[in-house]
Amino acid sequence: MESPRAIVHFDLDAFYCSVEILRQPALKDKPVVVGGKPEERGVVAAASYKAREFGIHSAMSMFQAQKLCKNLVILPMQRPLYQMYSRIVMGILKTASPVIEQVSIDEAYLDFTSFTKDWHAVIPTLRALQTKIRRDIGLGNSMGFATNKMVAKIASDYHKPNGLTIVEPGEEAAFLAPLTVRKIPGIGPKMSEKLEILGIQRVGELAKISPKELEQKFGKWGIEMARWANGIDDRPVMTERETKSISQERTFVRDISDPDELDGVLVKLCSILATQLLAEKVQALTIQIKLRWPDFSTVTRQLTLTDATNAEAVLIQAARTLLSRVWLPGNPVRLFGVGCSNLKDAGGQLTIPGLN
Repeated sequence: MESPRAIVHFDLDAFYCSVEILRQPALKDKPVVVGGKPEERGVVAAASYKAREFGIHSAMSMFQAQKLCKNLVILPMQRPLYQMYSRIVMGILKTASPVIEQVSIDEAYLDFTSFTKDWHAVIPTLRALQTKIRRDIGLGNSMGFATNKMVAKIASDYHKPNGLTIVEPGEEAAFLAPLTVRKIPGIGPKMSEKLEILGIQRVGELAKISPKELEQKFGKWGIEMARWANGIDDRPVMTERETKSISQERTFVRDISDPDELDGVLVKLCSILATQLLAEKVQALTIQIKLRWPDFSTVTRQLTLTDATNAEAVLIQAARTLLSRVWLPGNPVRLFGVGCSNLKDAGGQLTIPGLN
């Protein structure tokens, strides 16, 4: 009988805020957020656990966060500092398992499957890792240990902060069953509303629906939902994770409604993206734009080129085309962004293709 996979999801707890508190211990028992300034219409990038007690969370406007907590400590983003701590932590994780997939600045998957036949023998190693990072670096962290990536990720969030949640082989479906369907990756507010209309609120209820029925209602995503609701996920831990997309966006101090002003922002963002593409020696096949209205609703549009590009002029042309499809000049815009995805190796070459 084949041994079960031994997959870990590692997550640094309230990472940005934890780094700031580590450097300024006096902030330990205070509500802290990292993000943009309220007067510049910034948003919360991260909130400490003390700040979360007031209902503050990431992506909330800083203005709203201040309304919820009058004594809120607001700190600016220090990305180079966070990246330095991230490199240190990821280096420690690699000493435990070289099969590691870093998925963001503060989280990673580790695969111990090929290093032991005893699944439970991994647990002392995980406890030692947690202690080392907390003691030597000063950063709290949580882990989920399971037989696949999806269950491990959900488990890592189960006992935060400083938690280690273990889902035994064969217990995946039972672990997921009482959770709300929103815990399943990819099930957002709209999909959960559709499921609720069908009388489905918990993962266990979703798991009882046949894959065929879910496919009839939701297409291919229905099949995937059926698998994940039953705790099935065959995705491997990828040791070399390629950059899948890059993007730039701006939140405006005041809403922009003037076409020339918004076009100026569009050109600037495309110029930055073109520079990034050239620096990383990649070309983009798909271009996206993102707009956020004053009521915080967001719309995105994308198009795929006939050939991948890293040419600024083509990025600008594509972004303008997309903008014309979704924006009526004069309508106020709170945020505007441009992104590139479906990246291909460029080999240093500049290409100027046509558009579909």
